Amino acid sequence: TKSKFPGMLDHIVAGGQPAGLSLIDNVIKECLEEAGIPPELARQGIQPAGAISYESYSGPLKHQGEGVMNRVVLFCFDMILPDDFVPEANDGEVESFFTWSLDEIGMAMDPGYDDPIKPNCYLVIIDYLLRSGAISPDSPKYLEILRTLRSGTCA
Repeated sequence: TKSKFPGMLDHIVAGGQPAGLSLIDNVIKECLEEAGIPPELARQGIQPAGAISYESYSGPLKHQGEGVMNRVVLFCFDMILPDDFVPEANDGEVESFFTWSLDEIGMAMDPGYDDPIKPNCYLVIIDYLLRSGAISPDSPKYLEILRTLRSGTCA
């Protein structure tokens, strides 16, 4: 029932940043709202992991100057949850939760995968794979990938 990208796979928790609320307080709020993660558990398991920035263009391409340019900054957080914790969909936007191994994530990144991942989630997954070492600095175009993940204006 999400208004944007319904039926696509998403992160366990994500959301817009409201004015007047710190990033960490917003993550804790979203954890409870979207996955039933109690605030005390969220505070224990959350770790800031950086930011990704990008620009996207949507709209008609017929005439120069038409359409909408979006500048986006995604603040990323890693979270460790107890093995026995089971998230609960609380806001009506989530059908179910599940975990994947790194191999399963790799298979899901294939463009032919049956259950598409929400577009901006690919960026966060790639960032995690870089930070965790699953994508090695010896990989082709490693530095280009790092640079591209932070190519948007952050102002």
